[in-house]
Parts: sequence; C-alpha cells; structure tokens
Amino acid sequence: MTSVALLHRITDFANRPDPYPLYAELRRTPVVRDEAGPYLVSTYWEIRSLLHDPRISSDARNLTAEAARATGQDQDPDLPPNFLRLDPPEHDRLRRLAMAPFGPPDTPRRVYDMHGELTDVVAGLIDGCRGKEQIDLVDDISYPFPVTVICRLLGVPREDEKFHEWADTIAAGPDPVVTDEEREAKLDSVRRARRELAGYLAGLIEERRRSPRDDMLSAMAAGHGADGRMSPVEAVTTSALLLVAGHETTVNLITNGMLTLLRNPDVLQRLRAESDLAAPLVEELLRFEPPVQMLPQRTTLADIDIAGTIIPKGASVYLMLASGSRDPQRFTDADRFIPDRADNQHLGFGHGLHACFGAPLARLEAQLALTALVRRLDAPRLVEDPPPYRPNAVLRGPRHLPIAIGGIKG
Repeated sequence: MTSVALLHRITDFANRPDPYPLYAELRRTPVVRDEAGPYLVSTYWEIRSLLHDPRISSDARNLTAEAARATGQDQDPDLPPNFLRLDPPEHDRLRRLAMAPFGPPDTPRRVYDMHGELTDVVAGLIDGCRGKEQIDLVDDISYPFPVTVICRLLGVPREDEKFHEWADTIAAGPDPVVTDEEREAKLDSVRRARRELAGYLAGLIEERRRSPRDDMLSAMAAGHGADGRMSPVEAVTTSALLLVAGHETTVNLITNGMLTLLRNPDVLQRLRAESDLAAPLVEELLRFEPPVQMLPQRTTLADIDIAGTIIPKGASVYLMLASGSRDPQRFTDADRFIPDRADNQHLGFGHGLHACFGAPLARLEAQLALTALVRRLDAPRLVEDPPPYRPNAVLRGPRHLPIAIGGIKG
C-alpha cells in the first residue's frame, strides 16, 4: 500500500471511530513520504526527537504555499500567527507573557486555586441533568465545562454565545485532507471566523485596558516584566489561541475519557472507589485516546536523518502523535488501556518548547469531571457505540455521546 493511500484512510471520516489499526500499519516504516509531499513520522522516539529538534520549525511562515493551504495556515496579512505557530525567540517571548498570569513562576497557584470553583461548575452541570433518562455528555457536560472555565480565566462573558461558532470553525481548520473545493470553502470560513473573533476580542481587550479586572485579558492588555508588553495585535492573537485551545481539546479529552470508561466498566468501578486513580487514569487517556491525533504543520529547516530516512530541508512533516503513543517499542501492551500504567511519558500534550500551554488545567478539568461523572451518574451505559464523531481528524472526538442513566446521585 502506498503512503498516500494510508494517509487518506487515516483522515477519511469513515475511519474516525478507530484509526489505530491504520497507525499500526503506518508504524511498519517509521518515516514515509506521502505522494502529495509531506513526510509522515509515526514512531515514538522519532516523533519525540523531532519535537525537541530546532531544525523543525513550527512557524507558519516557513510552510510552502501549498502546505499552508492544505492545513489552513495560509497567512492573513491583518492577523499574524499566534505563538503556537512561531519559533524562538518570538515564540518564547509571547509564551512567557501569556504564562505570567496563568502559571509559574509569576502565578504559581492560579490553576491549583481553581480546584473548588471547578468542582462547583461540574456539580452544577450534573445537577442540571436531573430528571433525564438520557444525557448527551458533550452538550450537557464536556463542552460547557471547559468553555465556562476558560471564559472565566480570560474574562470573556460566558453568556456571549457569539464566539462558539467562531471557535468551532477555527478548530476545524487543521484537518489535512479534503477535496480542493471543500478546502477553499473551509479556508474562507476559517479566515472569516478568525477576523470576526479577533475583532470581538480586540474590543474586550480595549475595555480591560481602560478598566482592568482580575483576568488574563487585563494582564495581557497591561503587560509587565522584562519582556515588556504585548502589542495590541499580539494580545488579540494570543487571547484567540487561548480561548479556542483552552476548551476544544479538553472537550475531547473528557468525552474520549468517558467513552473509554464505559467501554471498560471494571476501570469505571475502580475510579468510583479510588480517588487517587484519577491522575494516572487521565495520563493513560492522553496516551490511549489523545484529543490531538497529529501535528500536520511542521517544516524542516535543514536536511534531517530520521530512522535512516533523509527528510530534506523545506519539507512538510506530519508528526503522528497518537501513533507514537501506541508504539509497542515504547509502551508494553500499547493497545490496552491500563489506568495506572507506570512510566507513562505519552505524547498527548506534545513535548519540548511547544508542549501544551494549558496542560495543568486540562489535566485537572478531566480528573474532576470524570471522577464526578462516575460517582454521580447512576447505571450509565452507552446508547450507541461507536458514537457520532466530529469531522476533524486532527482534534478527534465524538460530536455527541448519548448515555442512558438511571438518575443522578447526591
């Protein structure tokens, strides 16, 4: 089978419920070149080495025009890339400025101190399901929970629903394989959503500049420290990134997690009885059913020898994270869900300087949500398996997860 046929199958919506046998097929050759151009890297150690390799660029401006169009990263002259799509030193400065109001070293207890508030949000959402015989986990819990949290952190009004459609459109942008006609329509909608979201956030940031509050938008508007302050455009692109990334991946993490638990009732019972299991269980979910399946937007800045294959300078590279986290050369029983797996250095949050900015918050949200769900949902069971999935092959997760329940406990 040619690599292009395999990549097409991996990104084919028909295989969204279970792409893992295709990843196993891909791992037979750690590095292959797709006939359309990009190199696919599928094994753990090779992916991890490239995530730490300065010869691999995340800067969208280094993509070829064709690769940029294919992955929704074509440049908008009015809206430059966010720091996730930049290389050092620009990346490092903007990431430090964004981290200052979010976590260590400037705000080390920000996430930790949200524990009680997050617990209350989850409890309220579950209470809202009383009287139902069936819930949709996505619509009822795993979507509104992280959206509420990131809105409170940033200072975006939760009741303002306008940004939801923009965020969904932008999050769907990285899907790497569609027809030319669909690609152009998608790119038009992504550009429009980016600009409309940018205009919305610019207004909020200007409000915070005049009247600061205790939120991240105010901190970005004010700026402080050795790195100075963000420009108005940098504040907009950074806040847009945090708003979209701050909930899209967590929605999938919680939903994939509950789906996995319902498929493994013995593990569900263990989590119900063992509160200490939540932390390692979420790490195993990040390995076993990661919300981010691949990074299709990297470019080589020099010739790189990976597993005996030379990836030439200027090539487009797809890092197949979900495949690497199921690599049997790194993980024993890689296709088995082991909730207390030891030495679980998965690729679920990436690695290196672009490791997930919001990982501590996502971990806590998933731990609290899954623990509360298994303890308070009475006799939960899947209504359909597999459930309906989102179209996106990069940010993979169910669009809906219908669960029949006997009621709400507590």
